[in-house]
Amino acid sequence: MSGGLRRGLADLACRALQATLPPALHSWGWAVRCETAGIPDDTRALLFALSSVCGLMPRAFAAHLLRLFAALTGNDAPFSEGSTIMLIFDAMMRRPRALGIACAIGAVVLGLAYMAIAGAPMRYLGINVGALVIGMTMLALLGRTAAADQRWAGGAIIVMAGALLATAILGSEVEGAARWVSLGGLTIQPSLILLPVMLVVFSRTRSVQATAGIVAAAAAMAVQPDRAMAGMLLLCLAVLLVTRRDRHVVVTLAAGVIGFAATLVRADSLPAAPYVDQILYSSFEIHAGVGLAVSGGLALLLVPAIVGLCRDAENRATSAAFGAVWFASIMAAAFGNYPTPIVGYGGSAIIGYALSLFALPRLAEVHAAVGSQTPGTTDAAPSDRHPLIALA
Repeated sequence: MSGGLRRGLADLACRALQATLPPALHSWGWAVRCETAGIPDDTRALLFALSSVCGLMPRAFAAHLLRLFAALTGNDAPFSEGSTIMLIFDAMMRRPRALGIACAIGAVVLGLAYMAIAGAPMRYLGINVGALVIGMTMLALLGRTAAADQRWAGGAIIVMAGALLATAILGSEVEGAARWVSLGGLTIQPSLILLPVMLVVFSRTRSVQATAGIVAAAAAMAVQPDRAMAGMLLLCLAVLLVTRRDRHVVVTLAAGVIGFAATLVRADSLPAAPYVDQILYSSFEIHAGVGLAVSGGLALLLVPAIVGLCRDAENRATSAAFGAVWFASIMAAAFGNYPTPIVGYGGSAIIGYALSLFALPRLAEVHAAVGSQTPGTTDAAPSDRHPLIALA
């Protein structure tokens, strides 16, 4: 990408941000544009502009949604964006699972826009929409059960690990890799559906069963082999070792290192599939706006983790695991011929993302004072003295 193109994309991102921001935040838009123009390096300028867009867009969307709600309800009275909007924004930030649902829907919509502009078959768009409906339905059904704990989580992880091992042995094989299962006319990748939820649930559960299940999953990724999913498992467990160290994490991390090393020994020669792999780059070849839509959709996937890390200290390990899982998936898509999650064609990642939201708390309660906290609450956060500004 030439320097002039990078500078043009940075300016386009700044203009799009200015056009989207509500009046109360116009000064922020001008500040970002001026700061971007003052950065001499074109690459750094583009990265700064894109990070500013990802940081300020949630505030802009919250403001516009509030105005739409006011128009629909007939309440056109002026309101204070510094109070009403932030109250709604803050309420959304306190509900990690609901925030994740909104981010999933937004990422799928941006992916549909990319595929429509890129000329993908309409069947691809329908499959992604269907996967979103299935994922949200499964999440709703799971939401009726108790939160993840040792009473059932360990057994569920064992069952899912068995499914991954079965895929490695009996799954459809392409170029020496057995990662897929054919269901009728559709091909799914079980690891993208099951491994994310296994890892995020493991961050909340410590048991011999859960540990054995993760070790078996690492073996399955080595046998398939699936370098991207093995890397996801390794990165997530490494993050857990830093945030919440115990013997279960140490054992699973050792298995993850061995599994990932085994995938490096065997060559991964699968070619890139249209509308699935390498779209982080090919989307910019279509149009700068299409590339930004794909990048923005991927950034949305990490928002629940960022918010959880900043605001919910009690569930920080779970937020870190969630972020590590989907960051690893994005990085694999950026550096290899692996599925680009959510924004690319393929329902497996969409369902997997929805299921992994189940391990996030329904409500991260925030109290004004430490003394007002109720002990023993699973999904409670200790305090919220610093409001999150622009998710940056």
